Amino acid sequence: MGFFNKLFGIKQEEEETMTKLNIGIILGSTREGRVSPQVAAWVKEIADKRGDANYTIIDIADYKLPLLGEAGTDASGAAAWSEIVAAQDGFVFIVQEYNHSITGALKNALDYLRDEWNNKAAGIVSYGSVGGARAAEHLRGILGELLVADVRVHPALSLFTDFENGTDFKPKAVQEDSVNQMLDQLIPWSKALFTIR
Repeated sequence: MGFFNKLFGIKQEEEETMTKLNIGIILGSTREGRVSPQVAAWVKEIADKRGDANYTIIDIADYKLPLLGEAGTDASGAAAWSEIVAAQDGFVFIVQEYNHSITGALKNALDYLRDEWNNKAAGIVSYGSVGGARAAEHLRGILGELLVADVRVHPALSLFTDFENGTDFKPKAVQEDSVNQMLDQLIPWSKALFTIR
């Protein structure tokens, strides 16, 4: 194979790999009555229309993750949690604001892993009385420590205008544009960080 064929063949192989990015949409709450599954399904529906990555909803409630380091607990889900996170090239975190921060369940799930998060990108979709802005800002600090690059655009959903009775998710039309703008940043960042892992 000639020099140019090798060069272009490698480039084509890289492009094929890049079109197969895996983006995990992580539910940040395990509480009974949570609305995060509705939000995640909506984000996935928008994302799937783009055709630019494989989007998967990842529910931390599906994994046995007791408090990290707590004696005598069943952490049998930790290996599966490690495996699913490691398989992702980027993330969209669905974040609820509780007491001006993220949930304890999400913080615990983040703390369970280290290398599996490194050199990946993330977008944040938050909700709460002020759009979950304070939780998103706390999450940004945690992601920075885990070497996760978070993108600037941040869809912030209001419990007052994007939910009926605080439980039925009915987002305003403008929110879909915000999700697409976030993904417009997340995908190229995920591609770029793929090259250094």
